Amino acid sequence: MSELFFHKGNLWIYNCDFLQTTVLNPETIDLIITSPPYNIGKDYEVINDSMPYEEYLEFTKKWLGKCYTLLKPDGRLCVNIPFTVQKPEIRHLYLDIAAIARDVGYKYHTTIIWYKKWCGRRTAWGSYMSASAPCVIAPAEVILVYYREQWKKMRDGKSDITGREFREWTAGVWEFTNRQDLNVAHPAPFPIELPLRCIKLFSYVDDLILDPFLGSGTTLIACHLTNRAGIGIEINRAYCELAVKRLTEKYSLAQKLDMFSQKTS
Repeated sequence: MSELFFHKGNLWIYNCDFLQTTVLNPETIDLIITSPPYNIGKDYEVINDSMPYEEYLEFTKKWLGKCYTLLKPDGRLCVNIPFTVQKPEIRHLYLDIAAIARDVGYKYHTTIIWYKKWCGRRTAWGSYMSASAPCVIAPAEVILVYYREQWKKMRDGKSDITGREFREWTAGVWEFTNRQDLNVAHPAPFPIELPLRCIKLFSYVDDLILDPFLGSGTTLIACHLTNRAGIGIEINRAYCELAVKRLTEKYSLAQKLDMFSQKTS
């Protein structure tokens, strides 16, 4: 079966396992933006989101390693993850993934704090109104920002970020809700504001962007809206279909994009 699920212009979606696919060439990607599975038991249908923690960290090392080979020498990586997960004890996922990235070879640039302003329907209070065992939940996640070899871009290009955006976004604390896409048929879509900001702040117009865990397609939508080339890898065929639907229906791109979808194996 062809891995190519959708292509038009400068957008591609591949329905395949990121760790197994060979469709991407080394040192060709300018910016990778992704939010990997958090291993907290979400129902992604075709992947296990409830691995033993050490197995999950090994999986993380593999995909971060492959991303490293795909980045250009001045390529950048933005990874959205929570501070902690509970498996069943509290694990400091942020620190563990940061340590893996260092071991893989990435150079660290910064950590952006995403203040989501909404915790959902909180039920994990712990010992409510008691010092016995209270549970503290921060309505925030992080975006780890790395680069491969050199932070300064090696070529001149066109930037489309405004002065106001640059001043606000380089402050390092981003405030926007995670409720922008509650009607998306995916267990954990991230809001378009997240990849949109990363793209405009860390890449030039026409740069090539990759999301190795495309999900509902938000990163490719942001690529289209900012005139970047975008590649999305997604193992779940239903989510590939969802991403194409969002591109062509919600964002009124049906007149601009012709779908290619491999229907038979």
